[in-house]
Order: sequence, then C-alpha cells, then structure tokens
Amino acid sequence: MTIRGLLRPFSLTLVAATLAVTSVAHAGATPYVPWSSVLPGWNDQYTPGSDNTCASGGSQCLGITTQELLTVFTPNAQSCSHLAVFPMAYVRMTQTYGWTRTQSGYYHDVPYMNHMDAVFAKYYTDAYDNWSGGARSAVPQSWLYAFDAAKNKTVTGAGDLLMGMNAHINRDLPFVIYASGLAETDGGSGKADFDAVEQWLNDDTAPLFAEAAQRFDPTINATNNTAFNFASFQMVSAWREGAWRNAEALANAPDAQARAQIAAGIESYANSVAQSMLRTFATNPLTSSPAVRDAYCAAHHGDTTPTVYPMGTPSPWGDSIN
Repeated sequence: MTIRGLLRPFSLTLVAATLAVTSVAHAGATPYVPWSSVLPGWNDQYTPGSDNTCASGGSQCLGITTQELLTVFTPNAQSCSHLAVFPMAYVRMTQTYGWTRTQSGYYHDVPYMNHMDAVFAKYYTDAYDNWSGGARSAVPQSWLYAFDAAKNKTVTGAGDLLMGMNAHINRDLPFVIYASGLAETDGGSGKADFDAVEQWLNDDTAPLFAEAAQRFDPTINATNNTAFNFASFQMVSAWREGAWRNAEALANAPDAQARAQIAAGIESYANSVAQSMLRTFATNPLTSSPAVRDAYCAAHHGDTTPTVYPMGTPSPWGDSIN
C-alpha cells in the first residue's frame, strides 16, 4: 500500500500554513552537451561499468545535467516567464548536489547518486519538452497543472515553485527511484544516501526563496521568515519519505496489476496536491498581480542572489560558483 492517504492531510495542511505565513563547486561554465549525446544506450536503470557516463553515474554526467536544466531556465528567466521559478530552484539544487559530492564521506556511493540525479532531471525535462512541444498526452497530469498555471499566470511565484516541486517529488520521484533501483553498487540500500540530501535541502531553503523573490516575484520573499522555511522543508521532507516508500511498494508489488494500482495512487496523490495548490496560491489582483510581478521581473531578473548558499554565490545565468 502507498502512504498517500497518510501524507495527504499533512501535506495540504503545510501548504495552507505556507500561505498563511507568506505576506506578500563548479569553476567556470561547463560546455553544453545535450541529452541526445548520452541518451543512446541509457535507460533509467543504474548500470555500473556502462560506457555511458550517465548510466554508470560518471562524474561528467552532472555537468550535462546542469546544462540541460539551464536550457529550460535561461530563456524562461530572460523573458520573465512564470515558468522560470522552478527551474531556477532546480539548477541551484543540482549545483548544491555537485558541491556536496566533493565532500569526503557525504555519500556512500557517489556514482549511484550521480545516476539518480540525472534520471530525476530527465523526468522533468522530458515533461517540459513534451508540454512545450504540444504533446500534452505524454505529460503527467500534475505537470500539466504546474506548467499551465505558470503559462496562464494563475498562481503566485510561491505557487509556481511548490507546484513544480509537488509534481517532481510526489509524482516523478517514486518512479525515478524504482526505475534506477533502490540498491547501490555494493547491493546495499541507497536510502542512507537518499536521506543525506535532506541536510542540504534544508540549508538551501532560505536562499532559494530569497533568490526567487529577488529576481522574479517579491511576494515569495521569506528570507527572514523562519516559519515559512520550516513549513516548506518539513513538507518536502515528508514528500521525499513518501516517494521512497512508494518506490519500495512498486518494487515489491507481486504483479503488474498491483504495480499499476500503486502507480495510479501515486498519480492521484500528486494531482490532488496540485489541485489544492491551484486554489491556495491563486493570484489576487490586490496582493499578487501578474502585471506587477512581470514589471518587477523585467527590472530584476538578472540580479545576483541576496543570500549566500552553503555552496557560495552562484552566477545568475551560468553554473559558476563564487
């Protein structure tokens, strides 16, 4: 059984709490290498020893992943599209992962984590590419809710960020873990490395909201709001735990029919959270006007983050860290 029923009231309560408290590594750029150059021979299964750098979790895969995310983020940010907020956060989290993997002992199996990092990103970029290319039937419903809301400017900047996180964590992540494999190179569980991510996710929370507020939508500004940051991270932490448990359920399903039922439950939960967020973060002409947000972004979208990340101060447009 999935734990979606257990987490639904907890997650939706935290979403409401989030709204209530919201008043208003690498040195130099990595040359762009498109997914197409690594996709041949790369499936989602972790394959140590593969000649494909992403299938085997090679160190070079992180640069490819970062640059692919930048191809989504940069044009959306430069045009002040409301689609820019989530990929900005995604680029920063990918950079932070790159910073942590250089620290001795942070992870037990870095190639395993490199591979999962790439597969996770591919789920997002595939959904975005299909949506932007008009292939809506190939896009999970929770992503349709997120992308359509951003395009139509119907939710706040915080809504854009959290709806993307919902689709990616509640919907994508269980399938990513299941497809990649729950076991590391030595056959042991990958859960400890998966959980190690929680520390830097917590540390990145305030800088992420601060940068998004500075560059795209000042109503996100929660730099000094510890209640917002706490509620947001606790929600994400609960979602990630649910994703691992759901991946275990997929792996342990006795047959294809049972696995399909678990998958349907995963989709349903992510969709219900998205629907709640559409209401919770709906724009208000008096407090969160899209026109005001767009005018602000036009003047500030190239700003440097006002809050230093644990990894340092990232370039607004590239992947260099000071």
